[in-house]
Amino acid sequence: MPTGQKPIVVVGSVNLDFVTTADHIPVAGETIRGNQFQMHPGGKGGNQAVAVARLGYPVEMIGKIGSDLPGERLRMNLQAAGVGLAGVEQIEGASGTAVIVVARNGENCIVVTPGANAHISPGYIDRHMDLIRKAGLVLAQLEIPIETVQYLAEVCFQENIPLILDPAPAQNLPSSLLRRVRWFTPNETEAAFYAGGESICGSGAPPGVTARLLLAQGSTGILLKMGSRGAYLAADGIEEQLDAIPVTAIDTTAAGDAFNGAFAVGLLLGKTVRESARFAMAAAALSVTRSGAQPSMPTRTEVEQMLAKTVVDPDRQPE
Repeated sequence: MPTGQKPIVVVGSVNLDFVTTADHIPVAGETIRGNQFQMHPGGKGGNQAVAVARLGYPVEMIGKIGSDLPGERLRMNLQAAGVGLAGVEQIEGASGTAVIVVARNGENCIVVTPGANAHISPGYIDRHMDLIRKAGLVLAQLEIPIETVQYLAEVCFQENIPLILDPAPAQNLPSSLLRRVRWFTPNETEAAFYAGGESICGSGAPPGVTARLLLAQGSTGILLKMGSRGAYLAADGIEEQLDAIPVTAIDTTAAGDAFNGAFAVGLLLGKTVRESARFAMAAAALSVTRSGAQPSMPTRTEVEQMLAKTVVDPDRQPE
């Protein structure tokens, strides 16, 4: 990387994922037979940090792990991926975990238990302020206490550091937080929750309408992650539907994290917002063709090769 390149700082969760594949996702009260079981390092924060590192960009993680065996495994994995660990501390108790069921069609459902992640406090942010002040961008999610995310947003605003917020898992957010977010990046389900309406899938509200509703809440940029339908970009007077890159999905776990990490990398590499979104879509598309969360993250070479093979219609007009 060029000398003086500002790192991306990820503030968020680090989990160990317990992943079971099955023919379908069970409904309430249903017992089904699984096909395969694996354990993978995960957590939305850890996933996004590894996504950035795999793309060859400097990244620092601010988070917590437990004193258990999963905690040591999580630390070693982040270190092996090239993630800076100056902001990762070990505390007494259990690490965060996620139980994930992946269906044959690649869809998934997830139950997250915070563990050590619940102890990431505003005071912990203060202790690692030196890392944040050196950042070119900060990535955050909602698997840590909301008061910490709100404090982080205020810090980033005061320090003039762009904050990209992945609002998952969806929960009510104060307007004061949203006004401090540069990029708000929900998926379709989350976008419906925050816009207070139906999903933008199928017969729900058009993505442009949803994006404008979200912009009105305070964020200066909206990037809707729409899976196989692509993405919708709304920021700085631009409103545009971006077509998906077609792939055969086998596991959608952490596709949104691959997207967010790559979007941040694209922006700091000097790409335009639209180019960064396409870069992010290619990273996410590659990730769903592989199993697991962090093991699915692509390299920059892989992303650039996919983009080179993807034909974009230069005459396409924004919707």
